[in-house]
Amino acid sequence: MAKKTPTEKTSRRGQLRAAWTMTRKVDRSLPLVVGGVFLAVLALFVVIGVLLGNPWTFAIVGVTSGVVAALLVFGRRAERAALKTVEGQVGAGASVLTTLRKGWTVSPAVAVTRNQDLVHRATGRPGVVLVAEGRPAGATNLLTAERKRVQRVAPDAPVHEILVGDGEGQVPLRKLSRTVMKLPRALSPSEVTELNYRLKALDNQRGQLPIPKGPLPKSARMPKVPRG
Repeated sequence: MAKKTPTEKTSRRGQLRAAWTMTRKVDRSLPLVVGGVFLAVLALFVVIGVLLGNPWTFAIVGVTSGVVAALLVFGRRAERAALKTVEGQVGAGASVLTTLRKGWTVSPAVAVTRNQDLVHRATGRPGVVLVAEGRPAGATNLLTAERKRVQRVAPDAPVHEILVGDGEGQVPLRKLSRTVMKLPRALSPSEVTELNYRLKALDNQRGQLPIPKGPLPKSARMPKVPRG
């Protein structure tokens, strides 16, 4: 396994500091919760070590395990805080899609209306995922139109439609990433590459979109945080 370079380690620490700062602004109890988890895990291992007559060894294991547990809890709370930060902003769905794990290609705002209804596109092993946000009627119409465009260049590719929102038949923003990741895999990596090539050609033919100002403001970008 390749060792991380000093630059990569510095970048990682910078990401963690940025995520911590952002999360603490939204979640004031973050230090107490994360610190409490670390101490609780450490205490558990120390107690086990005392009972087994080997407290120092178990204390060392407890420190490592406590750090891991604390990072997992921090990651979950940071993700929730980031969602609260972007929720309600134009382009929030795209900011969530950009946090998808390796293997996904995300194209924000491939279709836009003047009323700021948007459709974002993500492609991966499940096929094409179209995610719409905005007014329910406008976003639904935009989804239908975008599905037809995709099927013209990739008629055999699976196309999934998701409407972001809290209404019936919609997917809440906080569940968007999980919903996309649970979609069944239907394509091989080579088929995904070919699909992306066809969709890129479609985008080139479409030309410049009337994207509203600030579809992805800096404040709406999800920071990279440890995943549970």
